[in-house]
Parts: sequence; structure tokens; C-alpha cells
Amino acid sequence: MEQQAYWAIGIFLVIYAIIVSEKIHRTIAAMLGGLLMILFGIVDQNAAMHHVDFNTLGLLVGMMIIVSVTADTGLFRYIAVYAAKKAKGEPVRILIALSLITAVGSAFLDNVTTVLLMVPVTFSIARQLRVNPAPYLITQIIASNVGGTATLIGDPPNIMIGSAVKELSFMDFIANLAPVAVLVMIVYIPLFVWLFRKSLKTTDDLKKGILELDEKQLLTDKKLLTKCLAALALTLVGFFTHQLLHLESATVALAGAFLLLLLTGEHEMESALTKVEWTTIFFFVGLFALVSGLVETGVISELAQRAIEWTGGDLTATSMLILWLSAIASAFLDNIPFVATMIPLIQEMGLMGIDNLEPLWWSLALGACLGGNGALIGASANLIVAGLSAKEGHPISFMTYLKYGFPLMLLSIAIASGYVYLRYLV
Repeated sequence: MEQQAYWAIGIFLVIYAIIVSEKIHRTIAAMLGGLLMILFGIVDQNAAMHHVDFNTLGLLVGMMIIVSVTADTGLFRYIAVYAAKKAKGEPVRILIALSLITAVGSAFLDNVTTVLLMVPVTFSIARQLRVNPAPYLITQIIASNVGGTATLIGDPPNIMIGSAVKELSFMDFIANLAPVAVLVMIVYIPLFVWLFRKSLKTTDDLKKGILELDEKQLLTDKKLLTKCLAALALTLVGFFTHQLLHLESATVALAGAFLLLLLTGEHEMESALTKVEWTTIFFFVGLFALVSGLVETGVISELAQRAIEWTGGDLTATSMLILWLSAIASAFLDNIPFVATMIPLIQEMGLMGIDNLEPLWWSLALGACLGGNGALIGASANLIVAGLSAKEGHPISFMTYLKYGFPLMLLSIAIASGYVYLRYLV
């Protein structure tokens, strides 16, 4: 390799280590990494910008706007309290209900947004029942990553894969990933109950307190809610049909977002734009520029060649390698930068003789999304829940989460391995 390639590797590894250590905010680290690639002449600015995936960014911004406006209506608090009442105030039943709501919400809203909406309600319910909120939060982290696996928009790794592989539609993600996500949740629910049954006990009087809550009072603006539900429905229809309409997913999300802002007026626009997670957006920009240095200097091509030599180009061996490597790596490294590195590597494999890349893409999606459950630093949703929990005086330690998350993650990857093998490789 040329000297520039070694510089690219060095910058990438240093920035990756900083992101993992969390000594510097990951957005600052990623942006500095991308700028260093340009300043050292490894890539020029135009080449770096060419690697920035604006479809991913547009999709994220569009969905963030829709969800931020919808959150102002109280809809998500309403759903959570309604479910708690249907569960008769029973802590274990509420655990199941909130887990399922989180999984479904993560599939169609994205998992980071879903946990931001669910955690405050969860604390409110836990306080009412006087139970430890940790079991609820841990199961919601896990459910958010499983639910996010099921669709194109559910988890950032899927958004990135869908944007890089134009042949894969919204419906392709549901058809190929939703079945295994549903299967994993079916396996997880009884395990959640068994793992946390002893710490979820309360009195009959406290249960009655839940039943006396009036969820309808939580709907603060029904007129706005109608507009939000209409815009969200149109956006989802757009996702289901975007390939037929020859539209990118970002176009659909942004069209839905700005239609909603048109319906709601200037005040909602200013509020919604301030709630967009711009730190996440700039993190992606820096990350794409950082990885561009590895692509342009041939490092990714070299890694792809080595991987094919190791597996002998065998599709089954390569799929399992990507699935398990993605899972283990995503447990202890944030899955977003890992996927950003893996996407060009798999694309290179396609140029080196592997004709059918589809099993590799689904293996990467399953490994990265489900692998994020392995440790507290494995996915953005995990870190957000841990941060919110610490602010409420209930910190979730790395080892406490690892005790539950890592074994459950290994179980889900074993299920995913069987699924990938039987569906694509037999």
C-alpha cells in the first residue's frame, strides 16, 4: 500500500478509538476525522463530499421532523398509558406491553426517536408502581434494536444499506428482515418475563393508581394529531411504493415532513427544526468523509480481497463471517461507523467475483442491528436510554446491561444464522 493509505488507516483508527472511548463527543471526533482526511491530502473536498450519502441524511431529517411535531400532540404518552391500563397495572404485563410498543414504534419511526419518546413515560409508570425502572429500560433498549431491524427506516444501519443498494426497496427490507425480527421478539418476550419477574412486584393499591389515569387528557392537540397522522400515513404509503414511483426514500421522508409543516404553520416549523438531532446529522457527514479516505486509497479494496481469500469466495462462509463479525463488533463499537466501513467492502466483493450479494447485505443488517444489543455502547438508542436513566437517578452500568444484553444478543444471532442459511444459502 502507498504511504497515503497508511495515513488513512492511522487517522481512521485514532478517530475510531476516540469515538469508542467517548472522551470527545463522537460528532466532533467524526468531523475532525473527515477534515483530517482532506487536510492531509488523502482525499480532496469534492471526493469527500461525493461519499457523503445525502439520501441517508435526508431520510433522517424528514423522519425527525415528522416525529417531533407528532410528539407535541401527546400521542405516544397516550399509547403507553393506554397499554398500561389494558395490562391492569400488572408490572410484568406492562413490561411486555411497553416492549412490544417500543419494537413496533422502532420499526416505523426509528429506534432512537422511539426510546426518546418512551423513556419519560416509562419512568412515570415505574414511579406510580414504585418498581425499579431498570428492567423496563433494558427490555426497551433490546426491543428497539430488534424492532429497528425489521424495516428500512427502523435503524441507521438499515438506512445506510438501503441508500447504498438502490435495488433494495422498503418492501424488500420488510420481506427479508421482518420475519426474523418477529421470531426474535417471540423468543425474547418469555425470557424478559423470566429474567425480571422477581423485581417487578407492587401492591394492589398502586395498580389501582394506574387504572385511574385518564389517558385522553394526554392528547393535548387533537386537531394537530389529525394532521400528523395523515402526513405519517402518506409518508408510509410513499415508503411502500417509492420504487414504483422512482423516488428515493429521502424524497419521500422530506416530502412528508414539509407537507406536515405546510399544514401546521410557521410556528411548528421553527420548533420542529430546532428538535432535529443535528449532532447526529453532522456525525454522519464526518463519518462518510472519514471512510472516504479508506475507499479512495484502496484500503477497503485490499480488505475485501483478504476476506474473499480467507473464505475462498464461498457465499455461505462469507455470509456467516459478515453476520457474526458485524454482531460482535457492533456490540462493542457503535454500529453506525462499523456499517459505514462495511458497505464499501461488500461492494468491492461484488467486483471481485461474488455475484449474489443479497445474503451479504441481509447478514450485515442483521448482525449490525441485532449486535447492537450486546453492550451498552453498541447502538445510539442504548446510549440515549442510559443517559436519560442516569439523569433520573437510576444509572444503568455497563456490566449490569452486559449481563442481560450479551447472552440475548448471541441467541438472536444464532437464530439469524439459521434464518440466513435456510432462506438464502441452501
